[in-house]
Amino acid sequence: MAEKIFLASPHMSDEGYEQAFVKEAFDTNWIAPLGENVNMFEKEVAERVGVKAASALVSGTSAIHLALKAVGVTKGDIVFCPTLTFSATANPIIYQDAIPVFIDSDHKTWNMDPDALEEAFEKYPNVKAVLVVHLYGLSADMDKIMEICKKHNVPVIEDAAESLGSYYKGLQTGTIGDYGIFSFNGNKIITTSGGGMLVSNNEEMITKSRFWATQARDQARHYQHSEIGYNYRMSNVVAGIGRGQLRVLDERIKKKNYIYRFYKRELEHLEGIEFMPENEWDKPNYWLSCMTLNGKVKPLDIMLALEKENIESRPIWKPMHMQPIFNQYDFIGKGISEQIFDKGICLPSDTKMTDEDLQRIINLIKQVWE
Repeated sequence: MAEKIFLASPHMSDEGYEQAFVKEAFDTNWIAPLGENVNMFEKEVAERVGVKAASALVSGTSAIHLALKAVGVTKGDIVFCPTLTFSATANPIIYQDAIPVFIDSDHKTWNMDPDALEEAFEKYPNVKAVLVVHLYGLSADMDKIMEICKKHNVPVIEDAAESLGSYYKGLQTGTIGDYGIFSFNGNKIITTSGGGMLVSNNEEMITKSRFWATQARDQARHYQHSEIGYNYRMSNVVAGIGRGQLRVLDERIKKKNYIYRFYKRELEHLEGIEFMPENEWDKPNYWLSCMTLNGKVKPLDIMLALEKENIESRPIWKPMHMQPIFNQYDFIGKGISEQIFDKGICLPSDTKMTDEDLQRIINLIKQVWE
């Protein structure tokens, strides 16, 4: 069996930055969800993306959960959410006993369709929050979305789990709305093995989120709790990994761009292939290189051919309104997300791939066409 090629796997720095920060955590005995690495990782991420404050948490999912709490989402509230996303975007809405309404995608961005969003506001005027996703590192059409949300005076939370290093009109995705979240899961562009970050210019609420994330323990000599809290704070050890990874983020973005351009150059002439959309105002990180197939060849044909040669790929996210757990909730749109799901494939986008690996993948895909 040929050597495995992963869809996207952790890629530690050649310089050993991560090990140095983790060693520091061990040497100082700060093996806990607090310490210098946590504090500095928050500071460094906030500075990198251009916000006033950040809170280091155990996952991107927990960051979305606390963002929903921060904007006041409670039982029975309606939250608009893109349908074309991973379930981690929608699940925290249910954690808060709120009601998701799923919004369709547009072809221009693969993200939330502003027209469908406007239609949703007409149907549901009493909305508590809008969750926006920047799918696969592609920016949503934020000017239109923010204009609509401001008109209706509704806060915006950006799920930028897949788009650290992606810019919309010069602004880092995740910093345009009221709150943004990033993920450092093992498959993300940089990783802490597992972890997330909540960011905002609302320093008071970021401080509050840290309080919630440490079991909402009141300042008292004894253990006293006046609110429900969560065990969501990032460990000082994994924060050390994150600090090291942050130092190679630009290298990872450069390689992700290279992988995408390689695929596009070699494959876009094949009949029926369209690559993920590009817009003049968008500077993506190309976390995953994705394409749609509009001819006789189907995504499963390619996935099976690659799988046979020990190469990972996967379908585009299955829309949330098609998921068994969410099919009771409303969906607004024309089914564009279903078309992208049906025709889409995520190609291997691992930053450790060589040109030989990429050519191997290209040759297999071309064989499927032949």
